[in-house]
Amino acid sequence: MEIQKFYYDNKIVRQFIWATIVWGVVGIIVGLLIALQLAFPVFNLDLSLTSFGRMRPLHTNAIIFAFVGNAIFAGVYYSLQKLLKTRMFNDTLSAINFWGWQLIILLAALSLTLGFTTGKEYAELEWPIDILIAIVWIVFGWNMIGTILVRRVKHIYAAIWWYLATFLGIAMLHVVNSFELPISLFKSYSIYAGAQDAVVQWWYGHNAVAFFLTTPFLGLMYYYLPKAVNRPIYSYKLSIIHFWSLIFLYMWAGPHHLLYQSLPEWAQALGTTFSVMLIAPSWGGMINGFLTLRGAWDKVRDSAALKFFVVALTAYGMATFEGPMMSLKNVNSITHFTDWTIAHVHIAGMGWNGGLTFGMLYWLIPVLFKTKLYSQKLANTHFWIATLAILLYAIPLYWSAVTQWLMWREYTPEGFLAYPNFMETLTQILPMYSIRIIGGTLFLIGFLLMVYNLVKTMTSGVCVANEAAEAPALEKLGPLNPRTETVHRWLERKGIQFSIVAFVVLAIGGAVQIIPMIFIKSNVPTLKTVTPYTPLELAGRDIYIREGCYTCHSQMVRPFRWETDRYGEYSKIGEFVYDHPYQWGSRRTGPDLGRAGNPVGPMYKNTSWHFNHFMDPQKMNEKSIMPKYAWLMVRGIDTSVIPRKIRAMQTLGVPYAEGYDAKALTDMEAQAKKIAEELKTAGIEVKPDREIIAIIAYIHKLGRDISPAAVPAPAATEKSNK
Repeated sequence: MEIQKFYYDNKIVRQFIWATIVWGVVGIIVGLLIALQLAFPVFNLDLSLTSFGRMRPLHTNAIIFAFVGNAIFAGVYYSLQKLLKTRMFNDTLSAINFWGWQLIILLAALSLTLGFTTGKEYAELEWPIDILIAIVWIVFGWNMIGTILVRRVKHIYAAIWWYLATFLGIAMLHVVNSFELPISLFKSYSIYAGAQDAVVQWWYGHNAVAFFLTTPFLGLMYYYLPKAVNRPIYSYKLSIIHFWSLIFLYMWAGPHHLLYQSLPEWAQALGTTFSVMLIAPSWGGMINGFLTLRGAWDKVRDSAALKFFVVALTAYGMATFEGPMMSLKNVNSITHFTDWTIAHVHIAGMGWNGGLTFGMLYWLIPVLFKTKLYSQKLANTHFWIATLAILLYAIPLYWSAVTQWLMWREYTPEGFLAYPNFMETLTQILPMYSIRIIGGTLFLIGFLLMVYNLVKTMTSGVCVANEAAEAPALEKLGPLNPRTETVHRWLERKGIQFSIVAFVVLAIGGAVQIIPMIFIKSNVPTLKTVTPYTPLELAGRDIYIREGCYTCHSQMVRPFRWETDRYGEYSKIGEFVYDHPYQWGSRRTGPDLGRAGNPVGPMYKNTSWHFNHFMDPQKMNEKSIMPKYAWLMVRGIDTSVIPRKIRAMQTLGVPYAEGYDAKALTDMEAQAKKIAEELKTAGIEVKPDREIIAIIAYIHKLGRDISPAAVPAPAATEKSNK
């Protein structure tokens, strides 16, 4: 048998490790900042660049794509070479993957801080960066599949199944959700609207969690846990069941984020049904991991890496039980729009993703640098600090969520809301926000201890950039022989066929949900009273999205008595047909704004109230945690793009009259002057071309079209809705 010599590429692994460490520190610091901002609004610094609405998406993107993303690449590039007994397919592709990903992160940080955002959770980046993400992701997949094709082992190990599913799943999700119509280098509109956009976004959003935060980490678990404990994974058969059932079921579960909302019942039912079924494969994977540790608990006691793997598996089990439970309608009515969701995602992020990454780094770096871990004692200290931090972070938020839900729905004996003012609820949960800061601070301290420990480890050893290795050449692979192998064993040695089958399994769930929502009109009935946004309202909506107002406010009144009494008439699916993108939100740190423009509704406030509220929220209510938006008074509306925005909306199907783009600015000026005059009567002098005028116009549009007493806004359509 021919023995072939080759070299492992350790340089690329080392680069991704350093990126993981650096971006991890940045992401956690930004997370701590926004935790401080929620408890103490002074930490917004009264600056647009550092306000919560911009920092929150920066934090989520930094953790998900910078910290976790680089950890995935580090783990994959090391394990893939070892499992396939070959160097990565192409060094140039590896370099493009690394430097391209770091460029994406830098562009994301810059653009989000400057307010360039699509306003879609976990998909906020604008279209040029979306294209760059697609290119770099394809390079990663090309390099991975190429490596599989030139391997020196017959069968593709279980970890690699998950890596392939990750590549295919994220490629599919990113491309479909990122269809947008650009109007400039920094601004685009989603081609989907309202409920259609919501379905596509949460098909993406839920499965971004599945295929970026779960499947690659399951692959890492299948490689690094057996390596760290020095024994094979417990069950090969269970790994097969775990893989195929999970990647099939996950793609159906997105609509459980939209229960009791303006979505067809069949879509909500699909989301709930498949979410509940996800418990089985998820727990199958957790059990497979835990049983791999059977009889090795003495090793766990002494190894910080194994301790972190145990925490990761525990957090994975908790999160994958909690998620399906939250998809049950009676439970969802409690948890949705509350801090329960925030606690849930941080249990998964800090425990599952953080724990597995920490365990992987504590095992991998000594191996890669051919030395011992600098301090096992420091690593164990990090473990206990991080575990305590997770508890101090999550438990107060669960408490906060229950408090919110109980107060929102409480009635007096006379049948009135006991706490009609949203601020009464917020005041009660502020102490929990303060405790959360302690948890975040401890997590950062533990992370910095790890950084010190790992840097000392790396400096005490040597990483051989090109590590010499040898292995037998791969013998020719023949067709399936039913007498000696199963269909799955045959599929494991056919990388292309395996990828094709996985792609089909992944695509089914999304196709069943998205295609009917887009092409069957009866799924999105229209309302004759709903009119498109005026040019001023459209400009105000873009400012609302730019400032990240959707991170705290929802625009979705659910059909519960306590919501309709507090906010007004429940939301209808036809209200949102001109919303590119939709703005239903996912949490309520502030009240729902879906009926804020309804002049006969309980949420309506006049123009002067909104002006004062934006300029100084604490002046209106000293307990408010909303940032100040004084720059809206200074900045002028960018009128140069208004005609382009109107034409873009027309392209997307919004029924503005033909040629309306030519007179849009005239209508915009007239409406702006009217609002400025209203403010002047209240003693407030504002130029009509200021951004504050536009955002007030937008808020006064919300819910106005379903109010029978509403005064129609300036006409912008031929015949409204034909």
